[in-house]
Amino acid sequence: MEKTEKKDTHPENGSKTLARLKALYDFMAQHGLETLEVADSEGQARLVRAGSQAPVQIVTAANMAAVTAGPSPASVPTAPAAPVLPPGAVTVKAPMMGIFYRAPSPSSPPYVKEGDKVAAGHVLCMVEAMKVFNEIKAEFPGTVLTVLVENGKAVKSGQDLFVVQRA
Repeated sequence: MEKTEKKDTHPENGSKTLARLKALYDFMAQHGLETLEVADSEGQARLVRAGSQAPVQIVTAANMAAVTAGPSPASVPTAPAAPVLPPGAVTVKAPMMGIFYRAPSPSSPPYVKEGDKVAAGHVLCMVEAMKVFNEIKAEFPGTVLTVLVENGKAVKSGQDLFVVQRA
């Protein structure tokens, strides 16, 4: 006799999942995001807004084993090429996923613009993550060569934000 696991089909669990998905979608809409990926103890979710080219895949703890390993390599879009850096230049990367802001408020001038000289500890931008504004500071003195991200756009952890020439 084979032992089979009973699936939890209680209606309350479905409504919790829908409420969570609605909250995630509201967050996406509020911040103008095209896609959102979340993974925690309750499962994983990847939401894509209508009109976006990415496929929709929702994974919960109940159906995680049934999900395939992912799209075929031919269907995965390639990442944009890294910027070509002049000698002595480095990129400043986002330390976390969030919304990129060049200034402390919409009416304020940007923290830095292309051509600005910065000292170690100078604030370059802010990344908002879960309603917390995190200042991103220069780790060394230099000159900002290029700003790679538009104000108010979503950034991923490790994404290039600035190209800075070391002093």
